[in-house]
Amino acid sequence: MDPIIKDFEAAIAELETTVKHLEEGDLSLEKALELYERGVQLSRFCHARLEEAERRIEILDERGELRPAATALGLDREADSRPPGAPADREGREKAR
Repeated sequence: MDPIIKDFEAAIAELETTVKHLEEGDLSLEKALELYERGVQLSRFCHARLEEAERRIEILDERGELRPAATALGLDREADSRPPGAPADREGREKAR
């Protein structure tokens, strides 16, 4: 097992293989622990890369303003409280009337 994680795609592939081996269950305790520890490393690496990517992504909205992806995709807290199909902002609500 290579301790160096090259990139996100390689980490995901290795994590899938690791989980598959653990699910098979025919491992010694020591080997299972080793695979579990590696899986945790891979999972943390992937999570960190996804957080970095999320911070970098910005989406151009209808007005040409840049917003963080989570806001533009409706993943902010205000969006979660709106009923499905409800306009995202005051201007949208006024247009809907």
